[in-house]
Amino acid sequence: MSNPFAWIAEPLDSNQPAKKFFNLNKLGDARYGRLPFSIRVLLEAAIRNCDEFLVKKEDVENILDWHVMQSKNVEVPFNPARVILQDLTGVPAVVDFAAMRDAVKKLGGDPEKINPICPADLVIDHSIQVDFNRRSDSLQKNQELEFERNKERFEFLKWGSQAFHNMKIIPPGSGIVHQVNLEYLARVVFDQNGYYYPDSLVGTDSHTTMIDGLGVLGWGVGGIEAEAVMLGQPISMVLPKVIGYKLMGNPHPLVTSTDIVLTVTKHLRQVGVVGQFVEFFGPGVAQLSIADRATIANMCPEYGATAAFFPVDEVSIRYLIQTGRDEEKIKHIKNYLLAVGMFRDFNNSAQDPDFTQVVELDLHTVVPCCSGPKRPQDKVAVSEMKKDFETCLGAKQGFKGFSIAPDRHSDRVKFVHSGSDFELTHGSVVIAAITSCTNTSNPSVMLGAGLLAKKAVDAGLTVKPYIKTSLSPGSGVVTYYLRESGVMPYLAQLGFDVVGYGCMTCIGNSGPLPEPVSEAITQGDLIAVGVLSGNRNFEGRIHPNTRANYLASPPLVIAYAIAGTVRIDFEKEPLGVNAEGKEIFLKDLWPTRDEIQAVEHQYVIPGMFKEVYQKIETVNESWNALDTPSDKLYTWNPKSTYIKSPPFFENLTLELQPPKSIVDAYVLLNLGDSVTTDHISPAGNIARNSPAARYLTSRSLTPREFNSYGSRRGNDAVMVRGTFANIRLSNKFINKQAPQTIHFPSGETLDVYDAAERYKQAGHPLIVLTGKEYGSGSSRDWAAKGPFLLGIKAILAESYERIHRSNLVGMGVIPLQYLPGEDAESLGLTGRERYTIVFPEELAPRMNVQIKLDTGKTFQAIMRFDTDVELTYFRNGGILNYMIRKMAS
Repeated sequence: MSNPFAWIAEPLDSNQPAKKFFNLNKLGDARYGRLPFSIRVLLEAAIRNCDEFLVKKEDVENILDWHVMQSKNVEVPFNPARVILQDLTGVPAVVDFAAMRDAVKKLGGDPEKINPICPADLVIDHSIQVDFNRRSDSLQKNQELEFERNKERFEFLKWGSQAFHNMKIIPPGSGIVHQVNLEYLARVVFDQNGYYYPDSLVGTDSHTTMIDGLGVLGWGVGGIEAEAVMLGQPISMVLPKVIGYKLMGNPHPLVTSTDIVLTVTKHLRQVGVVGQFVEFFGPGVAQLSIADRATIANMCPEYGATAAFFPVDEVSIRYLIQTGRDEEKIKHIKNYLLAVGMFRDFNNSAQDPDFTQVVELDLHTVVPCCSGPKRPQDKVAVSEMKKDFETCLGAKQGFKGFSIAPDRHSDRVKFVHSGSDFELTHGSVVIAAITSCTNTSNPSVMLGAGLLAKKAVDAGLTVKPYIKTSLSPGSGVVTYYLRESGVMPYLAQLGFDVVGYGCMTCIGNSGPLPEPVSEAITQGDLIAVGVLSGNRNFEGRIHPNTRANYLASPPLVIAYAIAGTVRIDFEKEPLGVNAEGKEIFLKDLWPTRDEIQAVEHQYVIPGMFKEVYQKIETVNESWNALDTPSDKLYTWNPKSTYIKSPPFFENLTLELQPPKSIVDAYVLLNLGDSVTTDHISPAGNIARNSPAARYLTSRSLTPREFNSYGSRRGNDAVMVRGTFANIRLSNKFINKQAPQTIHFPSGETLDVYDAAERYKQAGHPLIVLTGKEYGSGSSRDWAAKGPFLLGIKAILAESYERIHRSNLVGMGVIPLQYLPGEDAESLGLTGRERYTIVFPEELAPRMNVQIKLDTGKTFQAIMRFDTDVELTYFRNGGILNYMIRKMAS
């Protein structure tokens, strides 16, 4: 059907009449000029894609009428311009695509209809681990191990890049997905099929929001939802409220972008922005570089918003020039955005749009800080770190407590490392990692770390040899400017050699600690510490032996590594003593903003970006040497322990089966608040005593060959056994942290997978009881797929993280929510009851359903299918089943 808004399309340049754009100003609607800039992107996409089928004129009117409709819970479609994936979520997506081709063929359709329609970029960055560090060949050794462990996965991904059209794969060793997106993949404005339009995207990683810092609207979705977008389906979303975040003033000369983002994170958590857009404005924005803005946008999931948008301005254009983008394209980008009313001047308050609510931050009030010890929103001023950690030691077990008895606060454990004597105590730093796209994308903090390292080495300071130090940049450009500016040898001297290009420590790929260190921590039951420049520090994520983990800027990571403890007050206590016995304080080493900027202006230049990125797809010889088949249908290898055809579509028929009520379900787990996707589907090491380890052992693998859960996401047999396998899982049925539960029919305490299998064999459905913010953390489709395969039919929670709820819907698992003011405690639920969830004949979005217990008690809960589209997915048994039926019919 023709587009009813075709009449507003016109050439951008009279010299190129074939290249048009939808000129939203021609609508002649005063509401457009008052819309937040992020909502203008949604509006343009709706107008451009309006076909009166998937996108209707009514949808366009609803977005135009945002001022009224934002509070009406109205559903609108959004067609992102592209999709971005990383390999941990990308492998299962490509596995699903391959399995969907098989399913469509089985149902009599054309399997090649299963093909990305929307452009997709996949960056391999989540597979490399810090196995080697503090060696000149650490990078080479870690990359060799990465290929040794992941050859099957990489061969499969290379097959996918050839079998599926419209899919680009960036090989391992290139960088971190969000930094590569920022520096290379981002178009800012698309020039495709004869039209200019805003770049926008969804990604299978929650930190996709980093690209919002460049004025490209993007956010994380579940892998399942991303697959539907790749197949040409719009995202169905509730029209969001938009919080205007006004930045004023200038940051203090000693403050870093990391300090700003940790401050913003704590502030917006307090404001409450879950499910909303945040759009930054005000004169303070003009003081921030694109790297600073990207750092703030990166941690959007940590403050709970859907997107954290910085509209394009002159600083954005200068960044495109600095990163070596094509000059002609940059000219069209600016001309288009000016013509369509999406180019921003942050110093011009007359341009400020309307917002749902405005909150403010004076950048001058920001102080150096960290966040921890267990959550990114728990900001601690550096001046308070020592006192705060010591308070946490004795505080009740929780996000800010470890329940260590007062008489044990000074415990010390001696150990020998490489022939020398050392000792650890509570607060000892054992991991110090400059890692994560959050900070390694920012030259100011990376060069700041390098300059601090130089001053520390010149002052005669060192880092204790047992501390696991590492530097894992988000792109080759970082190594280039650190080397050219002369600071790399000093970083290496302190142990911060480049160990790989990927997420590494930030996602738990921190590798093993030296054995004497692990033994000392275990022997003394010590609260050892990891300090990292990442974006997440949830318990159990970074390393099993570091129960306290703090997010910090790269210079502070080095400072705490030198100090060897977080129990230090940098203002009063020296960082160390040099060979001459002189006390060296942190203030003696900290580089000024002027120092850093002088080095940045000299060494971070367009030529570096061009040189690194023009060869990014061909520079990895190991990748080039991989031999892959050219078949359009994948030939599954039954011996593979990495890639396996999933069972999701085994019994799929073209005919819909009506949903049935859930009768007499047992509660598999009774969980508390803030259960993260790390708890549900860990990405890190596979414990030797776990169900997944027993499975891999049965396939003749040794523990050395287990690799990580993240690397095995293409194999459902491993992943279902890894569901709820986090050693820090707190299940109310048992009185300790462990990946276990009670199997009520027998009364036995079993591993979660083993209990679920017993229930499944007996034909019993399962549910999970949980608290607030269920599914927070990384967007992991296996955190929904795993529970589905365990036989969990529904989750009953107080609230959900946005992406995870969407993933549950996508797998046909019902997200139930307690009525306002109710929870398990107020309803007297123990989890030992059996639950019947009654479905009415007519289902509606967000309707209440009745839950009956075998005790005779009855209560109601909200069925969190938020839109009609989500109900359609549920009736089909999930979004992938829906797409297969659509493609096969």
